[in-house]
Amino acid sequence: MAMKTYLQALNDALRQEMERDPDVFILGEDVGQFGGCFGVTQGLFKQFGEARVKDTPITESAIIGAATGAAATGLRPVCEIMFVDFIGVCMDQLFNQAAKMRYMFGGKAKIPMVLRAPQGAGIGAAAQHSQSLEAWFLHMPGVKVAMPSTPEDAKGLLITAIRDDNPVIFLEHKMLYGIEGEVPDEAIAMPFGQAAIRREGRDVTIVATSKMAHTALEAAETLAADGISAEVIDPRTISPLDTQAIVDSVKKTHSLIVAHEAVKTGGVGAEIAAQVAEAAFDYLDAPIIRIGAPFTPVPFSVPLEQAFIPSAADIVKAARRLRG
Repeated sequence: MAMKTYLQALNDALRQEMERDPDVFILGEDVGQFGGCFGVTQGLFKQFGEARVKDTPITESAIIGAATGAAATGLRPVCEIMFVDFIGVCMDQLFNQAAKMRYMFGGKAKIPMVLRAPQGAGIGAAAQHSQSLEAWFLHMPGVKVAMPSTPEDAKGLLITAIRDDNPVIFLEHKMLYGIEGEVPDEAIAMPFGQAAIRREGRDVTIVATSKMAHTALEAAETLAADGISAEVIDPRTISPLDTQAIVDSVKKTHSLIVAHEAVKTGGVGAEIAAQVAEAAFDYLDAPIIRIGAPFTPVPFSVPLEQAFIPSAADIVKAARRLRG
């Protein structure tokens, strides 16, 4: 397998799926000749032309509305919302239309659309361009939600998303675009709902999403020096969620930390904690610990932004407390 960046892996997935299926097309702001705000669609306009790589006006409601209609009539649109923070503009088209149409039409309508959106803090983009909003979509029946953390997962999960007959929210952390990893040249679809065990351990389970999976692995290295063996689980998709993999790990380690960059209040970590408490409460030797950002907008100041983002040190502290 070739070494590629997360960004290149996404680009590969889009190109290969567009070559495979003429019904796949891309739409969004500056996705054409400019190649996307972060460069994910670079080169696709030149290869496939304006009919299949469509620049849109600066109106997210029009992007998702057009995509929903196109999907309902048999096409497979892949939308790019430039920053996930802008998704509030098109929430009606998303949660009242795209997410519900298949259900409300008794399964006769398919809505095979993908909504790609960069999210996350770390680039100094301030409060309106730095949020992690995955919990919104987890609470939305009718859509699937993917959060790849590696280049291989980015390609494999995006291929699966494009081929799915339901709306998929595909969340890409901005700080991951430049990371490198092995990526297969072939268009291999990666199943949704299958977590990855990034590191095996026996003393504490750490479930971490997106970029926090890398933070959790860093913490696990520090904990190993203390004699604490941490198992790191990356859900990869949060809807569907591989609850069984998490429960199996907790039954082995008897403790759980859930870490995400989104604010702790009402986050995905709370849902995972609740599901584990329902399924494996008798196996827990200590309360579940949730790690997330403070309940505040993302600061613009570099030192404050770094303080806002949960760190490996936060996870280490929590694990030491559990093993106390």
